[in-house]
Amino acid sequence: MAEPAEEPRAIAEPVDAPTARRDFGMLWAGQSTSLLGDQFMVVALPLLAVTVLGTSNAQAALLPFALFLPFLPLGLPAGAILDRLRRRPTLIVCDTIQAACFLTVALLAWRHLLPFWLLMLLVGVSGCTTVFFQVAYNSYLPTLFADPRNLHRGNARLFFSESVSRSLGPVLAGPLIQFFGVVAAVFVNGVTRAVSVVSLLGIRHREERPPAVERERGWLVREIREGLRFVFGHPLLEPVLSCGSVYVLFLSMIDAIIVLYCKDVLHLNASWIGLVVGAAALGFPVGNMLSGRLIERWGTPRTLVFGAFVSVTGIVLMPIAGSAGSAVGLVAGSIVHGVGEGSFGPTSLTLRQTVTPQGLLGRVNSVQRFLLWGAVPVGSLFASLSIKLAGLSWAMWIGALGTVLCLPPLVRRGVLADLRGRRRAAEPAAPTS
Repeated sequence: MAEPAEEPRAIAEPVDAPTARRDFGMLWAGQSTSLLGDQFMVVALPLLAVTVLGTSNAQAALLPFALFLPFLPLGLPAGAILDRLRRRPTLIVCDTIQAACFLTVALLAWRHLLPFWLLMLLVGVSGCTTVFFQVAYNSYLPTLFADPRNLHRGNARLFFSESVSRSLGPVLAGPLIQFFGVVAAVFVNGVTRAVSVVSLLGIRHREERPPAVERERGWLVREIREGLRFVFGHPLLEPVLSCGSVYVLFLSMIDAIIVLYCKDVLHLNASWIGLVVGAAALGFPVGNMLSGRLIERWGTPRTLVFGAFVSVTGIVLMPIAGSAGSAVGLVAGSIVHGVGEGSFGPTSLTLRQTVTPQGLLGRVNSVQRFLLWGAVPVGSLFASLSIKLAGLSWAMWIGALGTVLCLPPLVRRGVLADLRGRRRAAEPAAPTS
């Protein structure tokens, strides 16, 4: 007599942390506040260097170099170290140091005791903590949300806050600088970092301590290699990060000079500069909101290609508008760019979080930060050299046209296979005889 067949077991759905919604709200509120303060610095730092410290445009363009240079020596080790630590305490320590750095800058600048070398040093210290903060930050959300759908919603909301801050921050910073001075904007950024610390302290969920692993000689190098092998061997992650590295390299040239470009080429005052830089980011929230629907309809690879193509198109339109003396055209091009980058960002982050084992996530995120954010100081250095050799207008053109070079590295390997597979699936079947 045959035994009765076993009933199929139900597959358990991923379970989020018990306090995930409430804790995410705390994280979201704190990060939204500090991101707003960060965007104050986009306008404030170069103006502080030029107007208060009396530096040249080429020197002011080096401030992003100081902020992002730490990603080159620290980017990869940070991931291996953080995979052995809990992420929330790391976030708290890093935000505290950054608050102290920018409050010190504001105090010294107010007292006229801030030389340019000290500004570069304090910005560099903030950059060191930013390395560890960003790697821990991108690795923390999966400890709250196990369900991929909730994880992507969380990523999209955080990117939405970043997008809103990119538009609202400079718009608010412009009048603040106009009426209260550039030092006030730096002070506000320090205060927003302190607010973020308070929100992180209010999170109830406590991560499990990573399993203790004996630190044998050479463990750091081995674990860094393991993260690199995973990334460069993955058919989707490698093209996405290669594309991102080229894109950020040239985009950082534009970011380093856009405020100076508006000031010296378009001859705008601080309020108008804040309006131009802020309004240019209006496309980011649109891209963030579209990303989920695009993934459902097209899949992740095609959404990434769409985002990259639209972003590059908008960036190339920016120097065209600037050459015509049109601030409105500059804003329009950057809005288009924002729609593309706004859809690319959360899609690539969710991809990274879902295809990477939890024990490797810190290292994979550190590889991403090393490649992308490590390209920023190189781009700002290129911007400084371009300004010195060819002027602001040519530097803008070099940065914009260079972003086009990010597309060939993206459309390869797993991304190209997905595009070809969907194209074949869309073709009508050949008639059978």
